[in-house]
This record gives sequence, C-alpha cells and structure tokens, in this order.
Amino acid sequence: MKTVFYFAVALAGGAAIGAATVQSIHAQAKPPVYMIAQNEVSNLDAYVKEYSVKSQASARAAGGRPLILGGKATVLDGTPPETRTVVVVWDSMEKLEAWYHVPETQALREIGKKYATFHVFAVEGVPQ
Repeated sequence: MKTVFYFAVALAGGAAIGAATVQSIHAQAKPPVYMIAQNEVSNLDAYVKEYSVKSQASARAAGGRPLILGGKATVLDGTPPETRTVVVVWDSMEKLEAWYHVPETQALREIGKKYATFHVFAVEGVPQ
C-alpha cells in the first residue's frame, strides 16, 4: 500500500512539474511586438529635447527596448521617407498598449505634436 501511495505522489508531482515547464516554454514562444513610428518632424531640436528623450525613457521604464531611434537611412529602392523612424520592441501587445494609453504617455505625445506629425503602428513579429 505504501508503494502505491508513493507512486501516486511521485506521479502527481511529475505532472505538476511538467505542466509548469510547458507553461514556461509556451510563454517564451510568444512573438515580440514592434512599435514603428515614422514621424514628420518640423523642429528637430525641440522635438528631441522636449519629447524624444522623455518618451524614450518612459518606454524603457515600461519594458520597451529601442532598436532604431531616427538613425541614418540608406535607400535601397524607391524614394527615401522624409520622416524620423523609431522602432521599439515589446514583449507583448498588452505591455505596449499599457504604456501607450496611460495619461503620462499621452501628455508627452501632446508635447510632441507641437513639433511632429506622428504615424505610429504596431506589428507582431515571429516567435524567437
């Protein structure tokens, strides 16, 4: 009888560990989300000082990881965009939206709108 009891406990423990492992693996397979902004900037100095630096710090604090922050574009085909491109990667759409829709972020955007026209969208990437 003792053997059956120990076997049942071991079986239940193994099932719990297996379920936790599967959950962990599933969470890792979630694709990243890329926020892409192509901003038409009218006053670059004011845009950087009053908006960009603060927005970047806010996004980093909320879990965003910048990949592109208005770097030099090399045209491979077509006409180059006359915009400042920003790409920030997020772990999930929920984290991006949680940061984007808070009053502090929206207040920063109002400041930024004095110096730029925003074109912002999010794209789901492929699982890593």
